[in-house]
Amino acid sequence: MTYSNELIELIDEFQDIDDKMERLEMVFDLAEEVNLLPIEQWNDNTRVQGCQSEAHIRVEVVDSHVNFYSGADSKLVQGLMGILTMAIHGVDAEIVLELTPEFATEMGILNSLSPSRSNGFRNMFDKVMKDIKLQV
Repeated sequence: MTYSNELIELIDEFQDIDDKMERLEMVFDLAEEVNLLPIEQWNDNTRVQGCQSEAHIRVEVVDSHVNFYSGADSKLVQGLMGILTMAIHGVDAEIVLELTPEFATEMGILNSLSPSRSNGFRNMFDKVMKDIKLQV
């Protein structure tokens, strides 16, 4: 699997943290990494279905690169969006489409989340991939 340098560094950072609560704190900090999708642009097309929180994403493929915008009413969910932002924003769409949620497993974040939050992340990931495929 080919990861961007930024994603490799992020995976390494998370793997260095043994404590589950520290990992969650780091996820909260990554909420600042999102390219904010303004609330006025939230609608049924941007909504992440199956997410426990109100979560919205917009994906654009411009010159074969992915632009990712997101927002949520939960800082934890927005932190997960921050991770996804670091993984895909500005990256070639063909490379992004090779990603699987396995990178989040490697980071150790999915087993740090409740089952519903983990499921929400997977739903967000799936929506991103579907939206990219529609534009490539």
